Amino acid sequence: MTQTASSQATSGTELAAAEKPDVVAAVHATADRARTASRRMARANRAWKDKALLEIADALVAKRDLVLRANRKDVEAGRENGTSKALLDRLSLNPQRIDSLANALRDLAALPDPVGTVMRGQTLPNGLRLRQIHVPMGVVAAIYEARPNVTVDIAGLALKSGNAVILRGGSAAAQTNVALIGIIRDALDQAGLPADAVQSVDEYGRDGANALMQARGRIDVLIPRGGRELIQTVVNNAKVPVIETGEGNVHIYLDESADTQMAIDILLNAKTQRPSVCNTVETLLLHSGAEASREVLRSLAEAGVRLHTDQRATQLLPEGAAAAPATDEDWAQEYMDLDLAVGVVDSMDDALEHIRRWTTGHTEAIITNNLANAERFIAEIDSAAVIVNASTRFTDGGELGLGAEVGISTQKMHARGPMGLRELTTTKWIVQGDGQVRG
Repeated sequence: MTQTASSQATSGTELAAAEKPDVVAAVHATADRARTASRRMARANRAWKDKALLEIADALVAKRDLVLRANRKDVEAGRENGTSKALLDRLSLNPQRIDSLANALRDLAALPDPVGTVMRGQTLPNGLRLRQIHVPMGVVAAIYEARPNVTVDIAGLALKSGNAVILRGGSAAAQTNVALIGIIRDALDQAGLPADAVQSVDEYGRDGANALMQARGRIDVLIPRGGRELIQTVVNNAKVPVIETGEGNVHIYLDESADTQMAIDILLNAKTQRPSVCNTVETLLLHSGAEASREVLRSLAEAGVRLHTDQRATQLLPEGAAAAPATDEDWAQEYMDLDLAVGVVDSMDDALEHIRRWTTGHTEAIITNNLANAERFIAEIDSAAVIVNASTRFTDGGELGLGAEVGISTQKMHARGPMGLRELTTTKWIVQGDGQVRG
């Protein structure tokens, strides 16, 4: 578990310990306020919700300095506590990232409202008129770590989809989240929507996170977002419904027919643009006959990527390039840093077998000029996202036109892949009649 993850959730042993009754009562009260707020949010029309999102976006920009001051305190505390470089990158905000958060809210406001849209409908032979429509979940909770951008993303998605949200963003981003949530709540109040549609239980620490996981009947769905141990702790101990978001042990398979320059461009983007995020490539599989392999490895090494190679891949390294021997631990690793496991395979069968063994079901990609190989890869890879001839960095709600994302679901339920607005809704059947009774 990462250092920050330990502040988000507890082990099963710790969960067995008695929680402080006052914390449980406080979290329940928070959830009850969220329930009340969710009823008002469910009645809010699109124009009202979009107005609130735009006001939040404007407030983030106007109060950028306040957010940055708070964020600097969190980042400095993280450095003093020995937080990894990758987690510090996720934790850090700058003017450009705040502008991006504001723009994401504006993009969200421009998207259609999923609430009330009809999935299907018909009139039965007896005259009953049926509709199945999208409706808000109600009260959504999220537990995550060192990611202040998630605070804004989840709040925006929850509001647009007519929900109330309770956030547990953890101690690593405590100062930043206080500032962000304060800005969001003030903007909601200005827009005439309930401030309690966005709340936090950070002040209650681990006990608060545990109480949130146990609040069955008060929380409609809980979404964990973070490292493997955080997610599994929530999945294994929560009594409320959970949508599991997965870690990203992401693979790229370099096919024999791959274009060299395309492969270089894609690999550099997928590994080096922002290595600390879950859609960064972690394993590269090279076909033994791929002419692009040597130049790809050369470009990665020159870009500062630390290569972990099997015996055959080591032979393809440029002169003077260093690499560590790849082990099973490397094949299973979500580095979230400038490290990359590299192996050589003799066929697509071998590549598929490797991916099936080590995948976390997040994203896999193929670089190829062979249409048949691309179609086979699409058909046989069972991950939430499959990409052909493009960077894995596109597995992202904003990049896929969803406005933002709550997380990347690796479950095979109603939500799989980037979770946007529709994934924060459920459905309701509307049955309208003229006095029909069942015979």
